Amino acid sequence: MTNLMKALVKAKPEQGLWMERHAVPEIGPDDVLIRIKKTGICGTDIHIWNWDEWAQKTVPVPMITGHEFAGEIVEVGKNVSDLELGQRCSGEGHLIGKNSRQSRAGKFHLDPSTRGIGVNVQGAFAEYLCLPAFNVVPLPDDISDDIGAILDPLGNAVHTALSFDLSGEDVLITGAGPIGIMAAAVARHAGARNIVITDINTDRLALAEKVADVVPVNAATEDLKDVITRLKMRQGFDVGMEMSGNQAALDQMVDAMVMGGRIALLGIPSSKAPFDWSRIVFKAITIKGVYGREIFETWHKMIAMLQSGLDVSRVITHRFPVDEFRTGFETMKAGSSGKVVLDWTAS
Repeated sequence: MTNLMKALVKAKPEQGLWMERHAVPEIGPDDVLIRIKKTGICGTDIHIWNWDEWAQKTVPVPMITGHEFAGEIVEVGKNVSDLELGQRCSGEGHLIGKNSRQSRAGKFHLDPSTRGIGVNVQGAFAEYLCLPAFNVVPLPDDISDDIGAILDPLGNAVHTALSFDLSGEDVLITGAGPIGIMAAAVARHAGARNIVITDINTDRLALAEKVADVVPVNAATEDLKDVITRLKMRQGFDVGMEMSGNQAALDQMVDAMVMGGRIALLGIPSSKAPFDWSRIVFKAITIKGVYGREIFETWHKMIAMLQSGLDVSRVITHRFPVDEFRTGFETMKAGSSGKVVLDWTAS
């Protein structure tokens, strides 16, 4: 192994990423070194590419970006005893502290000092990644590297979808991005009855219909009240998953919920917006904010579901050698793709 590696770097405080040569990271006694095989491009990576207001406030430059990955372990620290060389893996990209009340109680996903690889610390868009052994998630033989590379966003979908009981329930998902589409597949796997997903992007709605057994609805041309009538639902939706960050979508969701309905919020609004909270009160709606994945319960659940028939493979619509990363980002930014996977073994 040479001491230099390819890495996609936010090298300058402006739009774009740059392929550079960086030193292979040195691991500590509690870390492993992972040779990266596949990575997924995330919406967060698009924010960093665009160098929008959030990225400017959050990401130090230079920064190796990326946090969705699959690879194999090529070096282990001296204190690591439960992982092996050559072991295939993905990993949790949220690096937690150990001193908060939440962390000490085992609620790792709520630790307030969490840092993200590829955002706050050097990330996975590189030939090698140093990761704490604690964060490593071994990949079973029946889960491919492509799927391993999108377990992070699938985990967002699983965490959101499993926030409330779905068995026999009518579910509304607003936002047919890759995570919303995967959440629909999870809801079907978990036993939901009617699953409706809304968006105004016809390409994404068509993809949702291919990936999951859902009713796609173009929110620009169809009223949810008509959909409720068509599906012979008596009151409205029992469970909502807001994935778009769009205020109008949340308003439509609240209107379409049953009394006592439950909503999980994953979508992040781009700005502050007025909201009539009296509707939440008078409909007795429960709202849960969702961030990341439950560490490590979500990982256990999604791997178990993948091994018991959950199929999200068709959400990956494009694959590129990493040297064609610009095309990969352009494809994601165009807004009509599903997940885009970069192959680090094909460079």
